[in-house]
Amino acid sequence: METEPGSRPNKALSHDGPVGQSSNGSRDPIPPSKVTTMYKYALLAVLAITGLAACSQKDEAQQQPTEQAAAVSKPTDPNDSKAWNAYLGQIVQKNMQGMTADRPFPYLVPAGDNDDANALRQRQLEQVQDTVARGVLPGNMLVFAGPDSGKTAQFVTDAFKDAKPGSFKDVIVLVIGDAADKDKVSAVLQPTGATVRYVNW
Repeated sequence: METEPGSRPNKALSHDGPVGQSSNGSRDPIPPSKVTTMYKYALLAVLAITGLAACSQKDEAQQQPTEQAAAVSKPTDPNDSKAWNAYLGQIVQKNMQGMTADRPFPYLVPAGDNDDANALRQRQLEQVQDTVARGVLPGNMLVFAGPDSGKTAQFVTDAFKDAKPGSFKDVIVLVIGDAADKDKVSAVLQPTGATVRYVNW
């Protein structure tokens, strides 16, 4: 839902994208996008992660960011969405310090190299690039993760490569993946001024 002209913008993130910056200078939510097959898959992660986030944000607020996942092991099957939801959800819970929005907004980057997977990632990338161009209100938290760490790192790189310096100040960006991809992700995110949290699995 778009913000009425002259009304106060919503500081929370919507299910279809974070709050952005409109052309007239006010910050408006990104319009709802079409629900694709990817989002049917990603929605499972949204429900699992955000449901946990809402009830645990206050309890976790005093914890320091963690660099190690606990309890649930990393799934071996990239198509086991239930297992990935549980695994990634626990990591998000432990890394929400400083978030003042109602919930984080997770992007589950699909694995795979076939035409369908590539098309889904491209559509998701275009949405995130639009979010980056609009800007995100301070206190929000974006999460990027997926079964293929290399594809997640490339996705984040492509999404933020044209971000304006300092445009993500006080916005938390959490990326979950292999230690080998940390430098690549950090290099593209640090100039944005975001609070970067990279969790090694």
